[in-house]
Amino acid sequence: GALAPVSSFIGGVAAQEALKAVTGKFTPLRQFLYWDALEALPAPPPAAAECAPRGDRYDGTRAVIGEAALAALRRGRYFVVGAGALGCEWLKCLALLGAATDGGVVHVTDMDQIERSNLNRQFLFRKADVGRPKSTVAAEFIMKRVSGVTVEAHFCPIQDKPADWYRQFQVIVMGLDSIEARRWLNAMACSLVTFEVDMETGQRKPDLTSVIPLVDGGTEGFSGHVRVMYPCVSGCFECTLNLFPPQQAVPLCTIAETPRNAAHCILYAHLIEAPKQFGDEKQDKDDPAYQQWVFQRAEERAAQFNIPGVTLMHTQGVIKNIIPAIASTNAIVAAACANEVFKVLTNC
Repeated sequence: GALAPVSSFIGGVAAQEALKAVTGKFTPLRQFLYWDALEALPAPPPAAAECAPRGDRYDGTRAVIGEAALAALRRGRYFVVGAGALGCEWLKCLALLGAATDGGVVHVTDMDQIERSNLNRQFLFRKADVGRPKSTVAAEFIMKRVSGVTVEAHFCPIQDKPADWYRQFQVIVMGLDSIEARRWLNAMACSLVTFEVDMETGQRKPDLTSVIPLVDGGTEGFSGHVRVMYPCVSGCFECTLNLFPPQQAVPLCTIAETPRNAAHCILYAHLIEAPKQFGDEKQDKDDPAYQQWVFQRAEERAAQFNIPGVTLMHTQGVIKNIIPAIASTNAIVAAACANEVFKVLTNC
């Protein structure tokens, strides 16, 4: 048997090692890496009859976890917030696990539209999809590729949904690049928790049936994190804000008068020179011609102040606020998140 998140995790590690071998820049694993998810197995182990093959695509999963746990996955109600690099991986893992294939549903939302720069790591999208909503395309692809799975796409702010709409979910998976959006979702999940009063002690205790677990994942370059939060039971997102580095904002006066690095030169061209050149006409940050124009002006600005490091790739990253992303890191972190979702749904 096999579990999709475990396969994805090991595949991500193997791809990472291939990257190291090709570039010769990074230290490879010494000897071998062992990783397991034995804590995700049902206890006690399912009977042999529960794990017997039934001739469908989920025989591999059934052989590991048994029919009862698989049925819980198939009936589950999931909310995936973000259909970017992590969101694509999550939807893949959930679909291959059998999630939402027998009365359940996966809701996915994302406010972004597909850009050309997304195509190198957000593998559910193709060139013809550029300009379309990420959530819509991701849902269409998954339902076409994995028959029987139900995915419902949303293209609206998470704040537009009422509290009662959120009550339907058994787990919320967060792949957001905004701290404020994470805080809002955390607050919503906490507000949904109801409390009971212990008649002996008089203490208020959360009703666990009203608690919707939050699985939070994020990556940047070769780094990433995975964590599970139970609102009003464990520490929530608000409790751990100090774990995030402070958001860096560059004063406009620095960009205009005393640039100190390549990014300042690029921002000068993008924020100050471009409006002078193009007026009120909004420029497409995905347009190669505009990127080249900003790059050339940034090079000129950098030459005036003897600042190295202005490249076309750096220019694209700055004007589009691209977070450094590695596909193999996304696969590893998303697989670990999907494994946590699996545990939540099956009570393992």
